[in-house]
Amino acid sequence: MSWLFSSKGSRPLPPLTSLQQQKQRQIDSLKACHSNISEIQKDVEYRLPVTIKNLTININILLPQQFPQDKPIVTVFPPIRHHLVDTQGTNVTCPLVHNFTMHSDLGKIVQNLLEEFWKNPPTLAPTSGSFPYLYNNPAVRPPYPHTGFPFLPPFSTQETNRSVPVSEAVPSAYNTAKAAAPAYGLITDLPVPVPTSEVGMNGFTYKMPDLPDTFPELSDLSAPQLTEMMEQEDVLLEQFVNLPQLKQIIADKEDLVKNIEELAKKNLQMEPILESKRQILLDKVGDGSRG
Repeated sequence: MSWLFSSKGSRPLPPLTSLQQQKQRQIDSLKACHSNISEIQKDVEYRLPVTIKNLTININILLPQQFPQDKPIVTVFPPIRHHLVDTQGTNVTCPLVHNFTMHSDLGKIVQNLLEEFWKNPPTLAPTSGSFPYLYNNPAVRPPYPHTGFPFLPPFSTQETNRSVPVSEAVPSAYNTAKAAAPAYGLITDLPVPVPTSEVGMNGFTYKMPDLPDTFPELSDLSAPQLTEMMEQEDVLLEQFVNLPQLKQIIADKEDLVKNIEELAKKNLQMEPILESKRQILLDKVGDGSRG
């Protein structure tokens, strides 16, 4: 009675070619070795996020049409400094990728790359600062390509000598929770950045406002008033939140949040353009492989 359930117009799928079978084995190996890998485009593009010593990077794996006859293209984003990556900080140039053959194991190659990253942690390339087009001094840094889409023309970073608020890395949700310093409460509740002289992951540092050796506001207070301030936290906080240095930090953070929102809007506007160009790249890779 199987004829009752058969589809008259259905046709069996064509068998996979030998090259397709080998490609599928490579993809299966990649997924088996890395459970958190994302499939951006089936059988074409894969992305593996990895965090190494507080530095999160994406390893992008692009499979040409004739893969594994043609070797894969492995890139990283954001740009990093490492002996297995080219001078641009984007293309992986390790021997296992460079000498890839049909008998190689892609999953193990990526695993070896990760092990080398753990053994010798990469550092963020200095040209990978955030907000590259918000500021205005292109002569300071050379242009670099957007590594998420290597076919895009390079763009220049701008006004890198501008002091940028430390809270550039703070999401906009933080601003809604603490838009201004509270009049009362614990000191730990105040949105005060931690001073640091180290360069952040975005390539910029925040210069804390200069603190004076003395506070004129306290000079006018009497001894009983100073004693009361030392004994009562609310009185101390009221004096603290009115410091001009703290107000400057809060104003800097508000300016930053506005820049983040503007950048997010520009990114959303660029998304369809980048997707279109990515498809053009995939088509060119396919044409080059067939040629």
